Amino acid sequence: MPTASTARRMFELLEPICLVTYFADECNEELAALGHRTYWDGYFASRAAPLGRVPAQVVHAAFYSFAEGEAARHIPSAWETIPPEASLAARERGSAASVRRILGDELADSPGLVRAADLTTRAATSAPTEGRVNYAGMRTLPVPSDPVARLWHSATMLREHRGDGHVAALVGARIGGTEAHVLSALEMGIHPPESFGRIHHLPKKRLAAVMAGLRERGLVDAESRFTDAGRETKQRIEDLTDELAAPPYDALSPAELDELITELEPLTATLVAAGSQ
Repeated sequence: MPTASTARRMFELLEPICLVTYFADECNEELAALGHRTYWDGYFASRAAPLGRVPAQVVHAAFYSFAEGEAARHIPSAWETIPPEASLAARERGSAASVRRILGDELADSPGLVRAADLTTRAATSAPTEGRVNYAGMRTLPVPSDPVARLWHSATMLREHRGDGHVAALVGARIGGTEAHVLSALEMGIHPPESFGRIHHLPKKRLAAVMAGLRERGLVDAESRFTDAGRETKQRIEDLTDELAAPPYDALSPAELDELITELEPLTATLVAAGSQ
């Protein structure tokens, strides 16, 4: 049975494939060409599309880490003139194009990539969907036939599966979305944590309330740094996230899992060297 350490290793190998969607130009260019006015319009329109035409409140709940009102600035307005299906297709086209460009034809057309795509897809389409809203949405989509697009699509399915588990771990630890960003910033050595790019734009009053709450719980100290309890809480959340991310890999034998890791390593190394952009 795959372990939490296996899930962590797979996260390290697959995350750089997923990150092209957010870091590289092609996806944003595809979404802008449809008529999305901003990066975040395209982000919400395409990532939320597998959920169907749900209200902003549902997207806010499913995505979890965004501050109150952020989803509502884009949903449903981003779908009013551009169908969700069009945004979804643009995201796939742009992301696959980024992966292919970064890897180059030699790696992108290699038997190793095809094998990695096949094994990743088997894992990504084998996990239970209960309690995994974003992952369940992705599971309703057709799997692309092109190996590069299939690798990106399946890696993104597994990313959403892991993300749903991470949300469950955060809820269990009573850590809200903004609080989670504060803890991540501290783990990355960002100080003050309020300067972290994912939250620095929030109202100062809101950030002050979040920091006050974390201090009251003993998770950060007066200087806005981790306490021992805060560091332990963050580690406990990460450990549980890894544990909850392991089930998809039950679909692979130990030999196949080793093979997948071997085939992914040169692909991931190339993407990491390029910063997934």
